[in-house]
Amino acid sequence: MKFGINKKELAPALLMLFIGMATVLGSLNYQIGSLARMGPGYFPLILGAGLMLVACLIAITPADPQGSTRIAFVPQYRAWFLVVLGIVLFIVLGQYGGLIPATFMLAFVATLADKKNTFKTAIMVAVILTLMAVAVFYYGLQMQFPLLRWG
Repeated sequence: MKFGINKKELAPALLMLFIGMATVLGSLNYQIGSLARMGPGYFPLILGAGLMLVACLIAITPADPQGSTRIAFVPQYRAWFLVVLGIVLFIVLGQYGGLIPATFMLAFVATLADKKNTFKTAIMVAVILTLMAVAVFYYGLQMQFPLLRWG
């Protein structure tokens, strides 16, 4: 079986590889320890190495037996903008509004990044994800993140 570079997934794979390498290098600033007595740098080291492995597997795929060419990477600026905007809104609304509005806006805006999703779909995803986040993080894990905050 022949392997080739997946040109469509090359840019995301390189980004994942870079993030994995940065995580591994950052973990070396902490004590790694051993498997029996893990230090604070052990988990980031394993996580970064795993991310690098997945990035390599994404970039290198089996060659198409029919020899057809793959589509080149086309940046989707709308999706990038809306996902980054969702994260920024989560940070701002988390600080000044609480978990409920922050999670709702993050899910709502990020769902609209896909052109196939409708306004109704974005609302449903945002409501369900907000309910799950409140159940898991506020009640289940008892995180010190207020549900609603005014000001």
